[in-house]
Amino acid sequence: MPEYPWFKRTFDILGALALLALLGPAMAVVWVLVRTRMGRPAIFRQQRAGRLGRPFLILKFRSMSQACDAQGRLLPDLQRLQPLGRFLRNSSLDELPQLWNVLRGDMSLVGPRPLLLEYVPRYSPEQRHRLDVRPGITGLAQVSGRNSLEWEDRMRLDLEYVGRLSLGLDLRILFRTVKRVLTAADVPADGVDPVQPPWTRAGPQATTDATGTEAAAIPSVSRDSRGAA
Repeated sequence: MPEYPWFKRTFDILGALALLALLGPAMAVVWVLVRTRMGRPAIFRQQRAGRLGRPFLILKFRSMSQACDAQGRLLPDLQRLQPLGRFLRNSSLDELPQLWNVLRGDMSLVGPRPLLLEYVPRYSPEQRHRLDVRPGITGLAQVSGRNSLEWEDRMRLDLEYVGRLSLGLDLRILFRTVKRVLTAADVPADGVDPVQPPWTRAGPQATTDATGTEAAAIPSVSRDSRGAA
């Protein structure tokens, strides 16, 4: 379907509007719960790499507290991940604000997950092709194993998606996404993504994200706890 890349944007807008209308009440409830139990801000913002590597601010419902140790350093992810936050991650409800990213043109409903800007210089020439399309709320890698996949397998599936881009593939991925969300398939029990890029496995350190609204305990290169999700 050669014209699909053009139609895909129309499909994204119509789909995002329909989902916002359908899920708007649930998003309002989640916003109130996050504000009540974890305080401000309810929305987590972080710079990610969009199409062609252009930066944009990804939106998520906040899932971690900003608790620090005696030296003012952020505690590890598992100690800051609230029960509500774990539920939001395991149910993927924390991703719903990205429907606004789709409407703004930063993201697509389906595509490779957006990763941190710091990762882009580390891509191989082949891996950079994952930036040829808008990043997605869900993608081929997410419905093919999600957190059970190794980093290299995620990259391979992202590139496979770019090469096979079509309406039929997007519809199949969306259908499989709904099924996986409802069954909580391939979700880690602690809510933290265990898979990291090979260059980030040197040991943890804490940092803040680009906007300072939420930070994550990360290895060597700054990442949100689900930066590779």
